[in-house]
Amino acid sequence: MNFSLTMSPSDLLLLLPEILLTSWLCLILIIDFSFPRLPNEQLAYLSIAGLVATLGCLAWFDITDITGTLFANMFVLDRMALFFKMFIVGSTILVILASIDYIHRFKFFRGEYYFLIVMSALGMMFMASANDLLSVFVTLEFSTFGFYVLVAYLREDMASNEAGIKFFILGVFAAGLLAYGISLVYGETGKLVFSDMKAAQATPGLAIGFLLIFGALGFKIGAVPFHSWIPDTYHGSPTPVTAFLSIAPKGAAFAILLRMFFVALATFKPIWVLLLVAASILSMTYGNIVAIAQKNMKRLLAYSGIAQIGNVLIGLAAGTKMGSDAILFYLLTYLFANLGAFAIIIAVSEAIGSEEIDDYSGLGRRSPFLAFSMLIFLLSLAGVPPLAGFIGKLYIFVAAMKEGLYALITVGLINIVISMYYYLIVVKKMYISEPHDPSPLKVSG
Repeated sequence: MNFSLTMSPSDLLLLLPEILLTSWLCLILIIDFSFPRLPNEQLAYLSIAGLVATLGCLAWFDITDITGTLFANMFVLDRMALFFKMFIVGSTILVILASIDYIHRFKFFRGEYYFLIVMSALGMMFMASANDLLSVFVTLEFSTFGFYVLVAYLREDMASNEAGIKFFILGVFAAGLLAYGISLVYGETGKLVFSDMKAAQATPGLAIGFLLIFGALGFKIGAVPFHSWIPDTYHGSPTPVTAFLSIAPKGAAFAILLRMFFVALATFKPIWVLLLVAASILSMTYGNIVAIAQKNMKRLLAYSGIAQIGNVLIGLAAGTKMGSDAILFYLLTYLFANLGAFAIIIAVSEAIGSEEIDDYSGLGRRSPFLAFSMLIFLLSLAGVPPLAGFIGKLYIFVAAMKEGLYALITVGLINIVISMYYYLIVVKKMYISEPHDPSPLKVSG
């Protein structure tokens, strides 16, 4: 590998979004330390300003078709990387907007909260451009570090502390899987860059190595059987952090999975399709069945998220350009539906102090706007036409159908019916059940 740190102005241009966000990250920290009494809203808007500037830069790159590679192909900027970076930055902006009214629960370190959110987004942007196993490891750990702190940010809340400990322990375990998997792959191939592995011979060591790497990334996306951290972490984390965890890291991880399966392992497709089909079926079925018994909205969306990842894995199992495009579209629809549902949870929680499904009884009368918004978001997650979630699922299924994955599609359709049941439980509570308190809901902001 001919690696050089010498960079031309055109090379630096490829890193402009990351350089811009890194500079803004330092600015957030400096202003927070210099003006400790700065209102929470101003810190939030300062963070959003930097993210909007970064988003604009990425959009400019996309429009003008600025692409390329750096550091001996370790860093790649292509259309897919640009999509995932805009996806990550956009979700970060929405999460910070949802945090403004919630963050009053933090007695201290409000500036650090925004710093950690933006820092995690920066790490995930680098993940989207990771094109070799070493950069995958470094960027994944960098992005996860901020989440270790954010999950346990409610220091006086035992559930938050417990969630932080579980997330940290399992995160370290996943990092170990990733490191060991990388060492096996490098030992078998002598290569780290994905595109250099196309000609690798199938060996037991290579298979085990990539299986371990998939396990580590499976932890990141929350696929069964690597999902055990999700329910308690989602439940105990501050709700905006839960919303962030539910979407942005999954997008970054799928950027890596697409490169790994479609580039490095393209010649081994008949083998890894079986792995992805099994993971998809397990994730969809387990997530949807367990979601039925949930009494808490965050836990319901946690298991729903596991099932949604099963749907995305259908597109990955298709192993085609159409499957890849379907994944991108599906993640985009999931971004708005899932973050929208969490935004309603935050608003209701701020008004009534509860996240239990039973306390949503009569919400349609107490706050028609919140109830209708939640209805739309849940129906989109379920895949009800003509909402965007339906189009996303249809796109995924068509891509799988063209590859003859009929059994997988059948399981997916059955799981859509199952998911409709528990989403409609919430709808029934909002529109049919009698409210515990008939007074109108007062929502801040």
